[in-house]
Amino acid sequence: MFRDLFTLRVDRSGQRLTLLTLAFITLFVVIAIRLVWLGTPARTESEVRIATSAAISVARPSIRDRNGDTLAMDIKSTSVFAEPRNVIDPDEASELLSAVLPNLDARQLREKLSTKRGFEWIQREVSPKEYQEIFRLGIPGIGFVPENTRVYPNGVAAAHILGFVNLDNEGIAGIEKYLDGQGLRDLNGAGFAPEPADLRPVDLSIDIRVQHAFRDELAQAMTKFKAKAAAGLVLDVTNGEVIALVSLPDFDPNNPVDALQPDRINRMNVGVYEMGSTFKALTTAMALDSGVFSINSQIDARQALRYGRFSIRDYRGQNRVLTVPESFIHSSNIAMGRMALALGPTVHQAFLRKMGLFDRLRTELPESAAPLIPARWGDISTATISFGHGMAVAPLQAAMAVAALANGGTLIRPTFMKGGELEPRILARNVIKPATGEALRYVMRLNAEKGSATKASVDGYFIGGKTGSAEKVINGRYAEGRLMTSFMGIAPVDKPRYLFLTILDEPQGLSETYGFATSGWNAVPVTGAVMSRVLPLMGLPPQFDPPVQPFPTMVRLGAWGTR
Repeated sequence: MFRDLFTLRVDRSGQRLTLLTLAFITLFVVIAIRLVWLGTPARTESEVRIATSAAISVARPSIRDRNGDTLAMDIKSTSVFAEPRNVIDPDEASELLSAVLPNLDARQLREKLSTKRGFEWIQREVSPKEYQEIFRLGIPGIGFVPENTRVYPNGVAAAHILGFVNLDNEGIAGIEKYLDGQGLRDLNGAGFAPEPADLRPVDLSIDIRVQHAFRDELAQAMTKFKAKAAAGLVLDVTNGEVIALVSLPDFDPNNPVDALQPDRINRMNVGVYEMGSTFKALTTAMALDSGVFSINSQIDARQALRYGRFSIRDYRGQNRVLTVPESFIHSSNIAMGRMALALGPTVHQAFLRKMGLFDRLRTELPESAAPLIPARWGDISTATISFGHGMAVAPLQAAMAVAALANGGTLIRPTFMKGGELEPRILARNVIKPATGEALRYVMRLNAEKGSATKASVDGYFIGGKTGSAEKVINGRYAEGRLMTSFMGIAPVDKPRYLFLTILDEPQGLSETYGFATSGWNAVPVTGAVMSRVLPLMGLPPQFDPPVQPFPTMVRLGAWGTR
């Protein structure tokens, strides 16, 4: 029996071969399964590398102000991730992590760690202390990845200009979004700029000192006058560089949770408003440049302009014939309407279009708004728009147009970049004659001496400007008593360099303003306070001797106020 057992028989050799083959196949399968199991960490490592590659690779250049002070920069941070399939005890791991990171939802974290996935974010951008505590815990399946985190050292200062980024360091708004659109995203995607040091810093036209001072004065004004909002800018009229731009309420780009709230918009670039009597600078320039009116022309402002049941009156009417300078400093709606109507709607539209007010203003800031223009433009539109009602534009756009009047007739698209080439940004030349520019500067100076802008006076500086107080449109109707006040000031007005624009939304009358809430009582003194703080910083030292013959053509013509 035993002998038969160990004897090879030809008729059983096929069965043995089959059994041997099956044994080898089984052994191969076992070995293959083991190899797959052993290879799991490598696959997980690949998944981690893919999942975190964007966070690791995205680097951004530093952003600086015109003086080289840092406005935005990347710093190294650490984020925490998990490989759930390698977490031994999800309950213990979630409990330990929640103790270090109390903002985590423990239940959701436990669910994440209980899966067999290869990768899950635990928390992005933990603090150094949190990183050290988690590292010391030594939890299996928990890892760390270095990231570039965007930091804004000045907090809220220049928030609407800089914009902000998302968790992956991608630009969401402002200059940050603009940089991505200029090729930064593609550069990072191709792996050519893994570190911030590989990128040249971006120098803005902004002066953070001026920015801070302007914001400070506006914040005080909002509190003092109980205004809903405030905004302002400083524009270099010679090259279009924006030196400061503020819009309140604002937000902190380090934690931009409030950035998308409706009241946090950039009012200078995104909001469109009827700019009130500041538009009278444009109407006066149009009238003088046409040749139909001269600086000595007289306009009958004794009676209101009537269109059916609609009447155009003056706020504080003189009820007499006014010269052109008087029409300006007394801010006569009637006189402005008569001058515009004498030229007609076609000429009026052509002039405002030439001044860049019919098209959406495009700058480096991705956010912008198109002007609101009447669908049907007749005499009544010309009459009302002549004094700043019936047409709404972005304040930055209005500032660009008035800057062209101040600099002698060159319309320059504003820029937020320092030292850029000027020629490509010149939208038009000679939009007004040189004599018209001098006349505008002259009446602006008169307004600061004798008109509604006297409270903008700053010792040592030759300033001029135009006020504006426009009733707001609420539900399609003008809301009586709800004003948006503004002031455009030029410094120095004899040799213009800077334009200041200040806006207050629904300022309230105070006892010290005798209950008045118009621009001369709020936006004007606020601008004066800003000028007194920042003009010395901007390379304009005070000159206490008045300029010699600042307006020679006006003197030669014997203009009102020069006699």
